[in-house]
Amino acid sequence: MERLGYELAELPRWNCCGTVYSLSTDDLMRHVAPVRNFVRVQEMGEGRLVTLCAMCYNTLRRSAQFVSADPERLQRINAFMDEEPDYRGGVEVLHLLQVLRDEITFEAVEAKVERPLYGLRVAPYYGCMLLRPRGVGIDDPDRPETMELLFEHLGAEAVDTPHRVECCGAYQTVADPGLARERVAEIVGAASRRGADLIVTSCPLCTYNLERHQLVAGDGRGTGARHASHVSRHGIPVLYFTQLLAFALGVPEEELGFADAAIDPRPALSQRVGG
Repeated sequence: MERLGYELAELPRWNCCGTVYSLSTDDLMRHVAPVRNFVRVQEMGEGRLVTLCAMCYNTLRRSAQFVSADPERLQRINAFMDEEPDYRGGVEVLHLLQVLRDEITFEAVEAKVERPLYGLRVAPYYGCMLLRPRGVGIDDPDRPETMELLFEHLGAEAVDTPHRVECCGAYQTVADPGLARERVAEIVGAASRRGADLIVTSCPLCTYNLERHQLVAGDGRGTGARHASHVSRHGIPVLYFTQLLAFALGVPEEELGFADAAIDPRPALSQRVGG
């Protein structure tokens, strides 16, 4: 973000967002965790909270709407947090993709690219929390284009896959890993059949599932990932969108965490036109 001329200030004393938005309208305690973060934003004198995680975005955004819609709810939540300043409402929750698209603009991003991704075929994977429900999602829940446009402005070719807006199995990876493995096989297999070199996500849990359950398959037969020599025998490399963005902007590779990936993305990145 510094390379794009944009400053992000870390939230002091932040806590977990609560992870999952409560669907019970009277479960106010489940909104205390998000509201504590809004109080921190308020204490900084800011009015916006930016997150990189699709699940955090979904939980925080929906909680912000929930407490702002009813003054009595907000009053009761503030009473729960008697050691904290009262939250006054009004904090706007944004995903970083929205900031890149709507404020910085993808055209401005393209002007800063130092390593264009020509020749790289990238499959965007949105999952289920970044786009739903309507009114919260950052794009059309059925035909999104935000990540596709970003990757194209970085020089890559965006690969359209039918499973890009479906769930990866989420926390079933703990309770029923076989189910998560089936979901991942469908998602990765579809991307592979369409010639993707990389899958790129916006959710840490999606990244974990898409990586780790490919490795469980062992030989990649469940993913169909044999379309190119740089796709490993285990499947397709999975990156977070910020890693691919930073790579294109010229951030040194040793700062991007490629060595920690379950499936090394560097062979795929080295295949791009111009190396």
